[in-house]
Amino acid sequence: MKKILVTGGLGFIGSHTVVELQNAGFEVVIIDDLSNSSLEVLKGIEDITNKKPEFENLDLKDKSKVITFFRTHHDISGVIHFAASKAVGESVEKPLLYYENNLNTLIYILKEVSGLETSNFIFSSSCTVYGQADEMPITEKAPVKPAESPYGNTKQIGEEIIRDTCKVMPHMNAIALRYFNPIGAHPSAKIGELPIGVPQNLVPYITQTAAGLRDCLSVFGDDYPTPDGTCIRDYIHVVDLAKAHVVALQRLLERKNNSNYETFNIGTGVGSSVLEVIKSFEKVSGQSLNYKMAPRRAGDVIEAFAHTNKANTVLGWKAQSTLDEAMQSAWDWEKHIRNL
Repeated sequence: MKKILVTGGLGFIGSHTVVELQNAGFEVVIIDDLSNSSLEVLKGIEDITNKKPEFENLDLKDKSKVITFFRTHHDISGVIHFAASKAVGESVEKPLLYYENNLNTLIYILKEVSGLETSNFIFSSSCTVYGQADEMPITEKAPVKPAESPYGNTKQIGEEIIRDTCKVMPHMNAIALRYFNPIGAHPSAKIGELPIGVPQNLVPYITQTAAGLRDCLSVFGDDYPTPDGTCIRDYIHVVDLAKAHVVALQRLLERKNNSNYETFNIGTGVGSSVLEVIKSFEKVSGQSLNYKMAPRRAGDVIEAFAHTNKANTVLGWKAQSTLDEAMQSAWDWEKHIRNL
């Protein structure tokens, strides 16, 4: 049984990936500093898989603790690196926080991973690396444009750091998965998206508004050059996304990668507007949502949805769930945690 380190493993995407890894027979060690997650997630993972992963409460910004961790866990076969701050709007307001947290931690982890006998590294990247792309859908060959936000810039720089490391370390194998917009929750409703404080992402704000925690949802911008004037994104069910990590990891472990640094778009290939997401929620929940139009938000691009052919054919992965199914699971999760 191969041991896999998952940083940020109690977060939204991380926790779902831990479930899929354990279901696939991997032994998992989680590092998380609980800055945007909860220990309750650990119980949810155990309830779903009937196995409790090893957990260490560790701040990856502390270089000495990262070094100590790898000295005591020298049998790590692969690392999936999620741990990062991820809100576009917040990154515009607090750029230094994002550069410190997202880049320093990556460097500290890579230094230790590169010293392992087998170095397999999956990076949690983002479609934000493309900025406002010239053509839709976005392929992996689309130019990486100047980032629209410090968050997006940390993902661009992160990919550059990994690529440059792979160039000089042939034993290092890495895949950057460029996510589009993860939403939803595990069908068991035992884990899901649980933002601390005011949600920065659309779907948890929708479900919290419907549950009565928020008075009204603000739709940022209704004057974009899109069919209904609102931003368009590629919304992917988080379980589909989690499964992509397992497939990518197995690709590296089985040495099926074509080069020691690869990138893949992970999305559905379908663009949905903010208003379409709201309508999907209203459809599956059977209730009307209180929302209002608001001015555009700094850092938001007009539209972004994936060309998924490379992930489908080369990686051998494809998204399975619909927008309605993802919204239903998000609402089931919200009702579960609010006892509705």
